[in-house]
Amino acid sequence: MAMAVARGVVARGLAICYSGVGACVVANKVRGARAALITDPFSARQGVEDDDMNVMCLGGGVTGHALSWDLVQTFLNARFKGTERFKRRLAKISDLENKETES
Repeated sequence: MAMAVARGVVARGLAICYSGVGACVVANKVRGARAALITDPFSARQGVEDDDMNVMCLGGGVTGHALSWDLVQTFLNARFKGTERFKRRLAKISDLENKETES
């Protein structure tokens, strides 16, 4: 799923494992995937608006159904702000990814 997001096949993805931690670690290994373990609505929205998060990770065994539904809806309805400040932040991430592949 993270590869599909990174390649632009899908715009965003949802990764779920028991705690959400493992899914987040794996998703972030894919260049172009920006994943975060989300446990609250503020982070679900802010992660997209400020950091262009494209993969949301949830702990299926630790996050209740109602909260999970709210987090997914918040994540999907949020939009990247795209201001210069946040574009610079994404460029720094891209630079780090490029340096890693050059080594």
